[in-house]
Formats: sequence, structure tokens, C-alpha cells
Amino acid sequence: MQPDDLVREHTIYACVMGSRAFGLATDTSDTDRRGVFLAPTPLFWRFDKPPTHVEGPGEEQFSWELERFCELALRGNPNILECLHSPLVEHVDDTGRELLSLRGAFLSRRSYGTFTRYALGQRKKLDADVRTTGAPRWKHAMHLLRLLMSARDLLRTGELRIDVGDQREPLLAVKRGEVPWPEVQAWMAGLGAQTEQALHRSPLPPEPDHARVADFLFRVRRRSVLQACPDHEVVQGVVRGRGVGEG
Repeated sequence: MQPDDLVREHTIYACVMGSRAFGLATDTSDTDRRGVFLAPTPLFWRFDKPPTHVEGPGEEQFSWELERFCELALRGNPNILECLHSPLVEHVDDTGRELLSLRGAFLSRRSYGTFTRYALGQRKKLDADVRTTGAPRWKHAMHLLRLLMSARDLLRTGELRIDVGDQREPLLAVKRGEVPWPEVQAWMAGLGAQTEQALHRSPLPPEPDHARVADFLFRVRRRSVLQACPDHEVVQGVVRGRGVGEG
């Protein structure tokens, strides 16, 4: 089975991300699509394993295999967590709905570290732009501010909301280069301090619920085997053919 076929035939969840999901889209914004596919379990019995991710088949489209997606979500990867909370869902099946019901299991105070490290990396790139060209890439500055807001509010409330709401116009002003860089720097610093303060009073648990996610993956993989091998039964994780006289 080709990678594109895995996405076409086995996607369990697909959504729109980027500016459209964040409430920051303009007439020129791209439509970034993200998804999760479930590779049939028998494909893992081969030496050549299914891909952990697939680019395409459409433009601006990227998908992860379910297990890889869950691994990254448990680590608090910002892009993955935000994907689970997109308000623009284009496709979801029963397994996808099970995944969405686990959104809270992936959230923990570990998100502070992952969001902060990602933000620091983006800030270094912006500072390098300023040193090189005299100005940052304003679109990237806008998205960094949005990410810092998202991290702060996640730690404050225990819920991840990615639409910027009433901050749309101030953020778009940054994108247009209408806010002086020192003011943007001060805004970033303030959000960073607020995020750190929120960490100490956060309602989030210290760690994500690994056991709950592992149970979900086991059930999904087992169900995939039963669907692929309807004349067999699974006993303690092993596929066994039904002989004469077996129920």
C-alpha cells in the first residue's frame, strides 16, 4: 500500500490548521490540512513498516500515523496538541471520535516546557532576522505571540483553545508591521512571564495519562486485526485461526 493510499483510505481524523483555524485568516491565507491515519495492523508484521507520517497527497497536506501522533501528543508537541483542538474538522470516523475524546489525556504541565522551548526557537530566528535585515518576519512574530497566548491560557484554564478571538486585530497589526519591534518584544516578554506564573497554579496534572492512551492504541490495533482477519480470533494479542468445533 502506497503512503498516499494510507491517507486516502485510512484517515480517521482530518482538520484545517494554520491561520484559518487560529482565526487569523485573510484573503491570501493558505489552507493547511492535517490528519491522522490508522495503518492496518497486519502492515506492521512486515520488515518494511508503514510510514510514521505522509506529506500529501494534496498541497499543504500532512498526516501522521496514529501511534506516532499519540507519541508526539503525549510529549506535549504544540503542533500536535493544536491539531486535536482545531475548530475546523473536515473528517472524523468512530476511531477519530475516540481520539478526540482523549484530548484531555494528552494535556499536562509538561506543555509548559514544550511550548516554551518551541517559542524560544522561534524567537531566536526572529532575532537573527533583525540582526540580518533590520526587521523580523512579521508573520512569524504574529504566530509566536499567538503561541504564547495559547500556552498561557492552557496553563491557566486547563483547556486548549486555538482561536485568538478578540486578539485578531492586534495580532494582524503585528503581521502588517504596524507595531514597532520593541513593543512586540515587550509583548512577548510579558506573555512569557504570565505563562510562567500560570504554571505554578495550573489545574493541569503533572503528567499526561499514558495508560489511558496506551489502552486506546491497543484496542484500535486489536480491532484492526479482527477487521483484517474476520475468520480469526485474537487471544492475548496473538491471532489464532478457528479450528473445527471452535466457537
